[in-house]
Amino acid sequence: MAKELVIVESPAKARTLSRILGSRYNVKASLGHVRDLPLKELGVDVENGFAPRYVIPTGKRKVVQELKKASQEASAVYLATDPDREGEAISWHLIEAAKLEKVPKHRVVFHEITEKAVKEAFRHPRQIDMDLVDAQQARRVLDRLVGYKISPLLWRKVRRGLSAGRVQSVALRMIVERERAIQNFVPQEYWTIEVELAKLDKRAASFRAKLVGIKGQEEKLEIRRQEEAEPIANQLREANYFVVSISQKRLTRQPAPPFITSTLQQEAWRKLRFTAQRTMSIAQQLYEGLPIGDEGVVGLITYMRTDSTRVAESALKETRHYISEKYGAEFLPSHPRLFTKKAKGAQEAHEAIRPTRVGREPSLVKPYLTPEQAKLYELIWKRMVASQMAAALFDVTAVDIEAKEPQEGKVYLLKAAGSVLHFLGFLVLYSEGKDEAEEEEKERDKAPLPPLSEGEDLQLLDLFPEQHFTEPPPRYNEATLVRALEERGIGRPSTYAPIISTLRQRGYVERKNGRFHPLDLGFVVNDSLVEHFPTIVDIGFTAQMEEQLDEIARGERGWAGTIQEFYTPFEETLKKASTQMVKIKEADQPTNELCPQCGRSMVIRMGRYGRFLACSGYPRCKTTKPLTVKE
Repeated sequence: MAKELVIVESPAKARTLSRILGSRYNVKASLGHVRDLPLKELGVDVENGFAPRYVIPTGKRKVVQELKKASQEASAVYLATDPDREGEAISWHLIEAAKLEKVPKHRVVFHEITEKAVKEAFRHPRQIDMDLVDAQQARRVLDRLVGYKISPLLWRKVRRGLSAGRVQSVALRMIVERERAIQNFVPQEYWTIEVELAKLDKRAASFRAKLVGIKGQEEKLEIRRQEEAEPIANQLREANYFVVSISQKRLTRQPAPPFITSTLQQEAWRKLRFTAQRTMSIAQQLYEGLPIGDEGVVGLITYMRTDSTRVAESALKETRHYISEKYGAEFLPSHPRLFTKKAKGAQEAHEAIRPTRVGREPSLVKPYLTPEQAKLYELIWKRMVASQMAAALFDVTAVDIEAKEPQEGKVYLLKAAGSVLHFLGFLVLYSEGKDEAEEEEKERDKAPLPPLSEGEDLQLLDLFPEQHFTEPPPRYNEATLVRALEERGIGRPSTYAPIISTLRQRGYVERKNGRFHPLDLGFVVNDSLVEHFPTIVDIGFTAQMEEQLDEIARGERGWAGTIQEFYTPFEETLKKASTQMVKIKEADQPTNELCPQCGRSMVIRMGRYGRFLACSGYPRCKTTKPLTVKE
């Protein structure tokens, strides 16, 4: 009896599916895409509805022939590529490339590679969704038009080997503009004054209060110079302090939702220092399946390219049962938590990234995983379980204090705050990481205050005037850049990691101490694009294009018409730029390093593959060295 053929992208995924489906099915891997636009030419017929011309790369011809042969021997073909637009397009390309027209074809979609999910998908196959395919085709054609039309111009005017991707150029602009904001930033001096106070009997612990204003003055008290701070500090030293009012309230802190692609990349950087590219590579391994002892090869997490926080009802039930058994009823909310997606343009009916089985605790699977796999799995597992746990509760006390200066009778207003953890809730398991800027913004005083009464006199123990300077905006790191791209609707979950990787590979930016710094070449390319292609690198325009791609995916607009709307003004801009863009000569950057051959100073030069060190005595001395950059 002829077997049914199942085609997936990767060998790892094929092995996992083979174990689940059994001997009735022949599972083959396409090794990714089997067709694409030609590498060395545009491949888009601009004159005829932007029809793309797809080719089978040389390295994929053998794979396609093997799949075609296997399909001829099969009773049916199931296309089980990933459950997103790119996966839909790969399935469509497989049909076209391997000539699968004559054999019964079925598209199956599952968001986790588990026996239940896979068999359910095979019981309910569907046809290829051409709206999703068209949305992916539109993205590919758009990116090809921008890349193949602008990049040659950069080659002629700046340097060979440059690229100007539609989305990567916007990300570069964000990094460059942040750098210029830092360069142009002028620090502003300001002062704060805190006092250390205690009860008169001194038996309770002392606490700090912060000066916030002057009684009778509506405007906020701002102290800009030392000359302003000193007389206030002198008056506070002589003042009489007493409690005006006390307020107490219980604050609730809710857990974060389970991961989507962008939040996983952000948190993996904050807590594990994994780059976006590294995170997605490890997550792919966890999704496709790994050997876990007697269980065999199993998929450990759901699909990792998603912008939905939805969780399957069965997973919610399993997670709530686990929490009840492991932590007790007080850690379980009365109802499952349902999270609302906030990112722009959430696609398709995906699920959040979660463990495929909550009972597979990190400690149980750790012996079978690499250290990196174990760390990322633990992060995903904890985030999912914590998302369904009870809120953490804090008892917060706020105290208003007045300080009356005896000579002039001026009354200064001060505030003190303290908090006590009342109930751990989800914090017993997991707390979301914060970026540096967010950490600086949190309240300074978290320690509990001593018991105080309204009208109670206090005594001054010490006084702390402190000089500060305003800080420039921080440079982007992996987490904050991904968050900024998501918030602005730039790109999609699958694009964040390649965007960052391309910017570094092209020599446009470098990462130092975890933060992105634009290089000279990045400034040059960005400024050229901003001047001559303002629409292409406009954040709002790029986000609008993403919304139009979403509309194509929903069947609300045609893809060829969308490309035409973009291309008509783009072509005019391109013609102007080709005549107006001035050729830019890049200057060598001097360094303190000496040439090991002739002793002359080394300089930094631009090459096709980025920056490198070269002897300033060229062409008499042709010594070169790689330019190493500290991470």
